[in-house]
Amino acid sequence: MRFTTEQRLADGVREREFTLDDRIPGILWTPASASEPAPLILLGHPGGLPRMYPRLVARAQGCVEQGFAAATIELPGGGERPASAAAEQARADLRRALAAGEPVADEVVDRLVLPLVEKAAPEWRAALDALLALPGVGGPVGYAGGVISIGVRLAVVEPRIVAALLFAGSFVPRAIVAEARRITIPLHVLLQWDDEGNDRQMALDLFDALGSAEKTLHANMGGHTGVPWFEGEAANRFFARHLKAGPPAASANPGERTPPSQ
Repeated sequence: MRFTTEQRLADGVREREFTLDDRIPGILWTPASASEPAPLILLGHPGGLPRMYPRLVARAQGCVEQGFAAATIELPGGGERPASAAAEQARADLRRALAAGEPVADEVVDRLVLPLVEKAAPEWRAALDALLALPGVGGPVGYAGGVISIGVRLAVVEPRIVAALLFAGSFVPRAIVAEARRITIPLHVLLQWDDEGNDRQMALDLFDALGSAEKTLHANMGGHTGVPWFEGEAANRFFARHLKAGPPAASANPGERTPPSQ
């Protein structure tokens, strides 16, 4: 891991951009000062760090306000990383089916999502190796965000992740639904009931399949980016329960009442 830039945000939040293995961009946010290493929350997103930055930094500032460190990395094919012709074709096929009002075939979802999961999950784990070796960053670790299939895979294979907040709203291969039955960590799932371009029933089927004894579904009316601000407070409480001792601050809200969002 090589740090490339550093700046101080509001309330002294330290933001550092980095490159992992000289090819994967990422960002780390940490508290201005801490008496001990901060628990870490990995911020998932659908790709394109420059485009996602405003929402990611709001989520990260909310994490830091609660005493956590937060970090994210660019997805394969996202931002300035090399695009995949196969993924672009699968994405075009998916959009064509949606525009025609047709069901999206399983094979299209598989072609789009499964290669991404296979590439992204090892990169997240490598980032976690590097992040936990830094002073001021420690476990336990949480995962928050999408793509939900990546979150499911990490919840299955990465023992350092002890709790996950999953954002429904992306198509899920049947193979990932089967993997979900193996998850045992606490889960908090957000679903926008009117999420445009996504399959609500698929999200509900995935939630039903999740194997965790502790799993909660928060469903709200509205589209993909319309998550209510108070869901941020619920997220704070969830991670406070599982990543640190004691209750969250009464004024908890991430990013100036900015809701969690992909």
